[in-house]
Amino acid sequence: MTNENNAHRVDFAKTAPSAFRALIAFDAAARQDLDPALVELVQIRASQLNGCAYCLHMHTSDARKAGESEERLHMIAVWREAKSFFTAKERAALDLTEAVTLVSHAGVPDAVYTHAAAHFDEHELARLLALICTINTWNRVALSTAKVPGTDERAARR
Repeated sequence: MTNENNAHRVDFAKTAPSAFRALIAFDAAARQDLDPALVELVQIRASQLNGCAYCLHMHTSDARKAGESEERLHMIAVWREAKSFFTAKERAALDLTEAVTLVSHAGVPDAVYTHAAAHFDEHELARLLALICTINTWNRVALSTAKVPGTDERAARR
């Protein structure tokens, strides 16, 4: 798959390798000790909100490989109306993901933060915030460089 729009866009990994590696390290540190299923839910929801098809494709594929159900994947975008599909902890993480991703709309309301803090210990909450920041950064890099959905380059870079 090619995208004529990205022919003249910078290849972030090649042209800013130290920044790329730093982002990978930040992402890995953020994920540490978080439930992998929760990590994918957060990354999927942020990618939906940011309109990042590249990351959305990547993380829904990863979630499927990790055993996530199609049913839950379809419900992430409407998680508030599909509460029974997600645990209270997952719903708190999704709520925080939306608040941080859309921070310019209303900041991160105290109620959202307090709700997340009730489900995550201090260290988990810090890593969750870092995770939300990393996926938002990845989304912005992918969108800015016109990454093509379905062309996951991670395997080629390992």
